[in-house]
Amino acid sequence: MQHTTITAPLALEIRGLIKRFDRPAVDGLDLCVRSGEFYALVGPNGAGKTTTLRMIAGLLRPDAGTIHVGGIDALADPVAAKRIVAWISDEPMIYDKLTPREYLEFVAGLWSVEPSLAAARAGELLDWLGLEPHADERCEGFSKGMRQKVALAGALVHEPRVIILDEPLTGLDAGSARQVKTVLRERTQAGGTIVMTTHILEVAERMADRIGIIAHGHLIAEGTLDELRAQAGTRVDAQARDAGSLEDTFLALVAEPAQAA
Repeated sequence: MQHTTITAPLALEIRGLIKRFDRPAVDGLDLCVRSGEFYALVGPNGAGKTTTLRMIAGLLRPDAGTIHVGGIDALADPVAAKRIVAWISDEPMIYDKLTPREYLEFVAGLWSVEPSLAAARAGELLDWLGLEPHADERCEGFSKGMRQKVALAGALVHEPRVIILDEPLTGLDAGSARQVKTVLRERTQAGGTIVMTTHILEVAERMADRIGIIAHGHLIAEGTLDELRAQAGTRVDAQARDAGSLEDTFLALVAEPAQAA
């Protein structure tokens, strides 16, 4: 597979990553993400997406390979790597008995953020995500969408350089999803880096600067949508401006290794 040439500094560099359970979940994965880039990782169920993200976030140790985050060897110095990384799973994990404001103050304390700065960041995030009206209510009564926004605010309060998201829009209503997408795009515009998995291909198509397609633990294709179309052969002529959605391209690219398997 031809990879897109990387010219900007790297926020994430993975080489030869392997993780086995009863079978290889991630099998020799190479992946590079530029600083300030929004990178979407898509693939069929069981392709290795979540396992990859958990290894990047330091929640799972690979059997082989290397992970560098912001130039830090995440396997040799996991604490330093975690200081610049935020992890948000598809099932938000927050403390039900705390209010959003209390939760953000607690998380900021874990990262040793100075209290007055933490309070300012918390106020900004609560307002940014539309949580200010509920800032002093306990989280136990919140919907999944509100819990996901609280979790996102908690992940951002220490201003990480790399944000790792596993299906962040699952279960969100249209309004909440739009707020989250706006916040994420503004983070990359401010120089942050986002690596996200999603089953909602339209989200990847609209938001990502580059898209990687993973199957059977391998990166089988990556690039902009136009580059992926070219790899899949879905661009039929130069005048066909919408010659293939990401869904069409994704299905075409995934079908090849599946047929060869």
